[in-house]
Amino acid sequence: MKSFISFILVSALVVFQSQAREGMWLPFLIKQLNESEMQRMGMKISAEDIYSVNQSSLKDAVVIFGGGCTGELISSQGLLLTNHHCGYGQIQAHSSLENDYLTDGFWAMNKEQELVNPGLTATFIKRMEDVSAVVLDGIDSSTPQAERASKITERIKKIIAQATDNTNFKAEVKAFFMGNQYILIVSEVYKDVRLVGAPPSSIGKFGFDTDNWVWPRHTGDFALFRVYADKDNKPADFSKENVPYKPIHHFPVSVQGYKPGDFTMVYGFPGSTQQYLPEVAVRYVMQKANPAKIKMRDTSLEIIGRAMRSDKKINIQYAAKQSRIANAWKKWIGQNKGLENKGALSIKKELENDFQQKVDANAEWKAKYGSLLSDYTTLYETYEKPHFAREMLIEMFYYGPEFLRFAYNFEALQNAKNENEFNTILGKLKASKTAFFKDYNMQVDKDLFDAMVPLYLEYVDENLRPEYWTTYMSKRKNGDWLYQKSAFVNEARFDALVNKLKFKKTSALAKDPGFLFAKHLMETYNTKAKGEYENLQPQIAELERKYMEALMLVMPDYKKYYPDANFSLRVTYGNVGGYKPMDAVEYQYYTTTDGILEKYDSLSYEFNVPKKLVQLIQNKDYGSYANADGTMPVCFLAANHTTGGNSGSPALNANGHLIGLNFDRTWESTMSDIMYDPNICRNIMVDARYILFIVDKFAGAKHLVDEMTLVR
Repeated sequence: MKSFISFILVSALVVFQSQAREGMWLPFLIKQLNESEMQRMGMKISAEDIYSVNQSSLKDAVVIFGGGCTGELISSQGLLLTNHHCGYGQIQAHSSLENDYLTDGFWAMNKEQELVNPGLTATFIKRMEDVSAVVLDGIDSSTPQAERASKITERIKKIIAQATDNTNFKAEVKAFFMGNQYILIVSEVYKDVRLVGAPPSSIGKFGFDTDNWVWPRHTGDFALFRVYADKDNKPADFSKENVPYKPIHHFPVSVQGYKPGDFTMVYGFPGSTQQYLPEVAVRYVMQKANPAKIKMRDTSLEIIGRAMRSDKKINIQYAAKQSRIANAWKKWIGQNKGLENKGALSIKKELENDFQQKVDANAEWKAKYGSLLSDYTTLYETYEKPHFAREMLIEMFYYGPEFLRFAYNFEALQNAKNENEFNTILGKLKASKTAFFKDYNMQVDKDLFDAMVPLYLEYVDENLRPEYWTTYMSKRKNGDWLYQKSAFVNEARFDALVNKLKFKKTSALAKDPGFLFAKHLMETYNTKAKGEYENLQPQIAELERKYMEALMLVMPDYKKYYPDANFSLRVTYGNVGGYKPMDAVEYQYYTTTDGILEKYDSLSYEFNVPKKLVQLIQNKDYGSYANADGTMPVCFLAANHTTGGNSGSPALNANGHLIGLNFDRTWESTMSDIMYDPNICRNIMVDARYILFIVDKFAGAKHLVDEMTLVR
């Protein structure tokens, strides 16, 4: 196994200069793979400055924010910067009609005013280590798949136990290169993270869905939190006795700006990419999965958006939900467009033809890999059906009518083994009522039901349609009767139902149409699709692992190989610059507040901004944060390879100083999860100076700027 890891390093170095900006790189390998190239591109620090276990380094200021974003420390008092959309759920949870922080923003003028967020965490990476030699010792291509999986699981358990013994650290071992490499990641989780400041959504989400994934951008997508620790600077549950965390490193914030060609680096936790998928899988994504999911979300977003615009309370209730639905929806649209324009399927097919020719010309390779692609294609054609069923289930269950998720939780009551277990489950379910109905509107939910149920039944194969659903729809046509009868869409009916439920006496639950809809949806999937999916998925994964292994061996100069994103700490780098997405269209590399006024529309919820911001811009009252020519920068572009999870990542200059906050990609760039194009793929960042301007001049919270380290 050691030889294969060495081969990964050599392969990457061989083709290093061909595609210098593509890739999401493991920071502890920067010295071997990237440092010299990064320095030639303009970086002025060393690989040791970026990642070190023995001394303070940039990695010590980068955190996993919550469960799906990146954040960074920007003061010696634990002040944490991330995206507004990453903190949106917390901002929404603290909002009410009386204190509408989504609309008005929130700023703590002292630490006592900072708001507690139960369950929110900040996770610091302590170290990363290649443990492939231990995990894969004695395992080769002849090892049966089940035996391989069993050995890997047991070895990972031992490695984690050894890494965390007698510590308060957490650890995980993640697979890289489709399971050809394994990395140990040791982390420390801080559990007291408080909301410090957030601009109004009209600033933090300026442009909303229209501008999402689009350039030019004028969005102040940032929010401020603070990490707290116990008196010894260690992780602790929330306590009034906790004190601001003292980080090992925090990022100085640069107000010096940037120019085209300047080196930039994004340091964060990219979530998921699929750079090495074979053509048949990319075809499925482009031609079947994405179009269906887009249509499902087209439908839900139109309904939710209309309701939010009509009622302020609904706007608060559904703001975070709408944002979660819209983000992936627009990404899939752009991804398909980019892949089609790029000719992705033809490129993949050409690669596979070259691969097959080289394999067939080598007797050893032919014996080992000769049928690999044909086997994958045959298996994938079978795999598509249960995989698509799973994707449609996710769209319906997790992004459709909310009563489905709420009602299905009660299925556990029917499986309770004794009265004590039953009462424990029932108590938790009763307690969940408040949170559910707080952000629930029955009419919105019914409109979702009436529009999405027919779509779901249309998309899934006939034998995968829940029988109860088809019978109900043939008789009722819409959700009128269900929403008049079900306990899971009305708080009073819910209370009446739960008061009737006793151990082995759940007939009232079994007759509830909302519960029956949820139960039959899950039962149909579980009995008719889940087993086949779970059986085929590891077989697909094993063929993808072998293809990854073979591709790097047979075609070492195809590209500069890097592992797909898997929400592990990565470094990506490039240069500041605009791009030309199509004929006669050329985009500049930054925007200014002039663009806010050009887009400003007081009658549009997407492009309205507070009057105070308009006045500041009109008066050019930017404090010390403007460009030398008096303009105020808002957002900028660079060629850093990013994806979901990089939201909230620090954008750093050649000295490792914070110059911006990553929050998006251009629409054309969303294809980069599957195929990267260095000519047009660009990440979008909000300028650090615009953040400082909003905090200082708009919010009047200069005390927060004062605790930062500014580089002028």
